[in-house]
Amino acid sequence: MKAVISAGGRGTRVSGVRSDIPKPMFPICGKPVLQRTIEALRDEGVDDITVTTGYLADKIESYFKDGSGFGVRIGYYREKVPLGTAGALFECCPDEDFFYINGDLVFSFYARKMMEYHRRSGGLCTVLAHPNTHPFDSTAVFADDRGHVKKISPKEEDLPYKPCLSLSGIYILSPKLFKPEIRKSEKNDLDRDILIPAAQSGKVKAYRSSEYVKDMGTPQRLEAVERDIEAGIPDLKNLRRKQKAVFLDRDGTINVYKGYITSPEDIELIPGAARAVKEINDSGRLAIVITNQASPARGECSIEDIEIINTRLQTLLAREGALLDRIYFCPHHPDKGFPGEDPKLKIDCECRKPKPGMILRAAEEFNIDLENSYMVGDSFRDVQCAVNAGCIPVYLRCGAPSADPDNAMIFEDLADFCSEVL
Repeated sequence: MKAVISAGGRGTRVSGVRSDIPKPMFPICGKPVLQRTIEALRDEGVDDITVTTGYLADKIESYFKDGSGFGVRIGYYREKVPLGTAGALFECCPDEDFFYINGDLVFSFYARKMMEYHRRSGGLCTVLAHPNTHPFDSTAVFADDRGHVKKISPKEEDLPYKPCLSLSGIYILSPKLFKPEIRKSEKNDLDRDILIPAAQSGKVKAYRSSEYVKDMGTPQRLEAVERDIEAGIPDLKNLRRKQKAVFLDRDGTINVYKGYITSPEDIELIPGAARAVKEINDSGRLAIVITNQASPARGECSIEDIEIINTRLQTLLAREGALLDRIYFCPHHPDKGFPGEDPKLKIDCECRKPKPGMILRAAEEFNIDLENSYMVGDSFRDVQCAVNAGCIPVYLRCGAPSADPDNAMIFEDLADFCSEVL
């Protein structure tokens, strides 16, 4: 496999730490950032690497030379003038689909898994999109349940809700994106000039991942990344390792139960729920919503409406520093006879709880250790779903009044569960 690493920036935000070396050569725990990137790619089978250089290029090129000392082949494209994040790709683009990585990232991700996803998806670009708690300060990715990117929203775009899913700085790109006739000017921005137009034509896919990807572009971020490396956090988040999760029902568990929710304005967080989700985040477990949403099947709203409702939920959580790693929802309903129902969705599926289909899908995509993961909800359906999936069942009393099940851990609400268990 091949890769291009963008390493030509000056690093003005972090230059107060070191101004005599380019940003990709900043040492992190005694090793240059760029070396960490090259070695991580090498370990994933990426052995043909092009590094685009610019500011203090000699320091990079003299350190890595031809790459043989690091177990790879390295070539260079030196920008005489800054060409933006994509300008150099029109000059040094590989002849096959390749990884493109920002040179100021520290990461640990299962690159082979991402490449397999890219090849199955058939897109011209796959972005590694990860959840965050600051959607209004990020380039947001609007993607459907199967990863088809509908829109890439620059951070300055004013929207009422934004998904907590952002570009990470890691991409897989096709050389077809960089044909000479596509180029509008010498300087090109990858997101604005290439990806946003490609998304509008349906050619961009989102590979959702909660693996470790952080930039070290400020002194504060530099220190934070060093602390994470010393604690071994990046490798623990890599999907080569089994992950632990807390699966969460949505209505009555995170947000106030109001029957079938068909409008984003109906989403209201249960007091203490955001803090509880943040505790799950801080514990190192994945926070994944598993929810039945039959309104599309009943003809009461569309699947797109459910996605907007879920986006509002993420926005409200993010405002309190909490995030959901993924939301899976089942839009099906087996019973017929509702006015305006959608016959395509009136099926007896494998994803509607208490069947375990959504949990099993999450386990496949996130490499989850189900035996050591929890399914938390306020109904007997949630408890049975946990049993069917092989998770630890947790029942919350905050839902509709009923007798406690005898095969689940019992708590008053999500905050009670997190404080006692996590």
